[in-house]
Amino acid sequence: MAGEYSRELSAKVFAGQCRLVEMGFRQGGHAGFGLRRVLLDQAGTMKAELNYGEHKSLQTDRVILKPGPQEELDIVQQIYRWFTDDGWNEGAIAMRLNGMGIASDLGRAWTRASVHGVLTNEKYVGANVYNRCSFKLKKLRVSNTPDMWIRKSDAFEAVVPQALFYTAQGIIRARSRRFSDVELVEQLRSLFKHRGYLSGLVIDEAEGMASSSVYAHRFGSLLRAYQLVGFTPARDLGYIETNRYLRRLHPKIVADVEAQIEHLGGRLYRRSDTDLLDVNHEFSVSLVLSRCQLLDSGSRRWKVRLEASLTPDITLVIRLSRNNESPLDYYLLPSLCFEQNKLSLMEQNPIELESFRFDTLDYLYGMAEHVRLRKAA
Repeated sequence: MAGEYSRELSAKVFAGQCRLVEMGFRQGGHAGFGLRRVLLDQAGTMKAELNYGEHKSLQTDRVILKPGPQEELDIVQQIYRWFTDDGWNEGAIAMRLNGMGIASDLGRAWTRASVHGVLTNEKYVGANVYNRCSFKLKKLRVSNTPDMWIRKSDAFEAVVPQALFYTAQGIIRARSRRFSDVELVEQLRSLFKHRGYLSGLVIDEAEGMASSSVYAHRFGSLLRAYQLVGFTPARDLGYIETNRYLRRLHPKIVADVEAQIEHLGGRLYRRSDTDLLDVNHEFSVSLVLSRCQLLDSGSRRWKVRLEASLTPDITLVIRLSRNNESPLDYYLLPSLCFEQNKLSLMEQNPIELESFRFDTLDYLYGMAEHVRLRKAA
């Protein structure tokens, strides 16, 4: 019931936010360089200007954007002229602004990414755009296609003429071509040779290169792209590949459990909003994969995060083997006995934990099996 309530509340909040965006009101995020957030009352009268970190205090108040001081507006327009007329790239513009002693809207030095944000954000032509990406109820963050965006044109006073803004967009699109895998690797190798190390930020800040997200998408992960050019990060990122394997292993285990329960005459239902497994509409199961961690002493440890907020009847903890490639054993933890959110398992555990350990899932299958009862005479 708590999970269903959260899902319904999320849908209602999102619908309300979309309605306010279509009415021209600002939803979240700082204003940006050259813009200011303004607080309006329910009659549309301006109340005050909101500084960084300030929020409205009344539910009936609304927030819009307005142009900032004239000196900031001149700098924004100068950035566009440098880019469209003089042919400067974002990195050169950032260096010029920093050399002039001009700070960004957050009081920091300008970077290639911050200049690129000024050149591409439609709020500078007065458009209010929402739902570019989604991140709801602990799901993966997804970038939505433009047809899913919520847009309100002429919601705010424009800072940059539309002709100048769309000229900049045309330049950006023209230079964005699809590189082959070989070209991507050669660019990354050249950057590694020049900088001596690599990171997502270093790749994004490099001029003329594809973004780090392109490398992650094309080669499966940034770590695999690093391996192709011979770079080994100082920090051990092996857990990334392990997590990737766990995400593939989770649905396979669920499918195996479902097939076995159906073979025994039961039914397994998966709740899409919480990922809980509903067995025969009789009890719920939360499935948790716990990867094996090797300690400096040579012993093994498994950290378990219990989804207590989802209130499952049973938490099925699957401990993985030493190489994290196959299940080692299983723990069936009833919620009545384990109310904490975190649990640490070692190779040898107290008896109150070991009493819930099983080598197979036969006990769970026995709980789900339907048995035909004979009628009493």
